[in-house]
Amino acid sequence: HAFCIETKVTHAELIQACQFLVRAGHISDDARNEFILLSDILGIEVLVDMLDHTITDGESESTVLGPFYRENPPVLPKGASIVQKSFEGCQSVRVSGTISDTSGRPIPGVIIDVWEDAPNGLYEQQDPEQPDYNLRGRFLTDEEGRYEFVGIRPAPYPIPYDGAAGELLNYMGHHPWRPGHIHFMIQKDGYQSLVSQIYDADTKYLDNDAVFAVKESLIGKLHKAPAGSDTDLVMEFDFKLKPRAAEIAVAAE
Repeated sequence: HAFCIETKVTHAELIQACQFLVRAGHISDDARNEFILLSDILGIEVLVDMLDHTITDGESESTVLGPFYRENPPVLPKGASIVQKSFEGCQSVRVSGTISDTSGRPIPGVIIDVWEDAPNGLYEQQDPEQPDYNLRGRFLTDEEGRYEFVGIRPAPYPIPYDGAAGELLNYMGHHPWRPGHIHFMIQKDGYQSLVSQIYDADTKYLDNDAVFAVKESLIGKLHKAPAGSDTDLVMEFDFKLKPRAAEIAVAAE
């Protein structure tokens, strides 16, 4: 009400807004959520994430989920590849790290979902030429809290701009590009779940992300793999999970 009063919204503008939302609904489906895209380009999702996940004890920072997560990715053994289709000219990367609590103790049995776009800038559900669940996988940390998988160097890509979100981007005079990144969803009973992304330190758009999701602590450096390695690049990136308050209280009794 306050917004309508302050901006003196007309009836014609109200109808335009309703039609805009209808267009967003029509283009949304199981593979694409236009309303999440709208919240992303307005900075709403990243703001809500910041308010909902205040850093209090040195845990890893979270960031936006984005519209392309899929449930039930293939469960793969530690070190396996999420690449089901090769793309000419792309670089393979072995990503590994340790999941620990905020005291530095490694956490075994952590569930890690990872997903990324292909070199053509499309996630597999956007691209009929990619196999189902390409560049997606679910992994568990070992007894030392270690995770490891093989993917490809993430490529910058434009968020879909052929719908309502693209209309709004044009009105704002902003580009649709996101920096290259790999998505992570990290879960373990007794700990706060973490939705995050690792950004390639050498990618474009780090300082001008279309959805405002880049955080300095989430930027990782890809290095040339040692001689004899089975990938072109390697990257080490650790995460820290915050224990849930209830678990801390039980441990203190």
